[in-house]
Amino acid sequence: MGKQRVKLTFVGNLVKDPVIYQLGRDFKIVTNIRRADVQEDMGWVMLELDGEDAEIRRGLAWVRTTGVRVDLVSGDVIEG
Repeated sequence: MGKQRVKLTFVGNLVKDPVIYQLGRDFKIVTNIRRADVQEDMGWVMLELDGEDAEIRRGLAWVRTTGVRVDLVSGDVIEG
C-alpha cells in the first residue's frame, strides 16, 4: 500500500461534480480530506490517498481527464 498527498483544484462547474466520491468508488483508493476551501465557482482540496501505487496513478490520471487540476504535495498537510 502506498500513500500520496495531492491538491485538487476545481474551477467553474467542476466544483459541483462528485469527483472525490467517484475516485474512491471507481478505484481501490481511500480518500481522506485534509484541508479544503470551496466556494461557488472555485475550490481546492488537499487529499491523502491510500492504495496501491499503480491504482493511485490510474485514479489521478482519471481525475485529470475531468478537467480538475492535480498537484502532488510533499510532506504532511496536517500532522496528526
